[in-house]
Amino acid sequence: MTAAPTVIITGTSSGVGLYATKALIERGWFVVCACRDKQKMTQAAQALNLNPEQYTIIHLDLASLASVRQFVQEFRNLHRPLRALVCNAAVYMPLLKEPLRSPEGYELSVATNHLGHFLLSLLLLDDLRNSPEPDRRLIVLGTVTANSEELGGRIPIPAPADLGDLAGLEAGFKAPISMIDGKRFKPGKAYKDSKLCNMIMTRELHRRYHASTGITFSSLYPGCVADTPLFRHSYPLFQKVFPWFQKYITGGYVSQELAGERVAQVVADPAFQESGVHWSWGNRQRKDGKPFVQKLSAQATDQKRAERLWDLSCQLVGLV
Repeated sequence: MTAAPTVIITGTSSGVGLYATKALIERGWFVVCACRDKQKMTQAAQALNLNPEQYTIIHLDLASLASVRQFVQEFRNLHRPLRALVCNAAVYMPLLKEPLRSPEGYELSVATNHLGHFLLSLLLLDDLRNSPEPDRRLIVLGTVTANSEELGGRIPIPAPADLGDLAGLEAGFKAPISMIDGKRFKPGKAYKDSKLCNMIMTRELHRRYHASTGITFSSLYPGCVADTPLFRHSYPLFQKVFPWFQKYITGGYVSQELAGERVAQVVADPAFQESGVHWSWGNRQRKDGKPFVQKLSAQATDQKRAERLWDLSCQLVGLV
């Protein structure tokens, strides 16, 4: 009997990550659940009746570079060949007045969403490369709000995603610096910037490693999951109105379960083997329900900026 393919998913204790875990388990996969709160994950898995023989939970705090390195070692102790990695977890804290900091002193949303996933991806690259499993994939969750080619990315609230000339990273990205562009702290923009970094780095991983490794690198936007716990730090009124607005006004709403199913498709289905692309189902959901390759913004496809972002990120996570 062939062993179940193994996938690591970050941020599995709720939302899209939890339902992606469910969808992949139903496809016969073994899921390594990488999350901060193991008890919360256990309770969520039991609530969904997930087969305990098809998942394991390993602690991972993406904001901590030491935790990322510890997670990789604990995963390797499982001695399971790695078929796929899904960089899903994210923090979004739009009401902050002052930035929170990671253990290394970096602004928390960029540290978690970008730098933690960047380090995790590079540390696990050899695990994917050396795996005897076929069709290995590294998948990253992007967002419409960081892509100015889509309507959601052009809404200037609080400001569009913009990495500028990376001045904040160039200066070391520690207090008093809190933004990638080196400008005044805007928590909502910090989140958008971090997700723009995710999409840039996915393309750069493809450029650097796809030809030599055969690994598929791609990002996706599964639709507006307006009631996801990602928004738990927003105003309570926003948490009530936003799902209604996306369901009945924009038509962009996607349930957590459907979003998780779409992530599972990009991980497992043969139709998603193209590398270096960003998958989408539409800023407002396409009536045919079919995925397509979404064009990314000039910022996301600027090769010179991508190379500099890569180099600076390597410095910040200690890979140089």
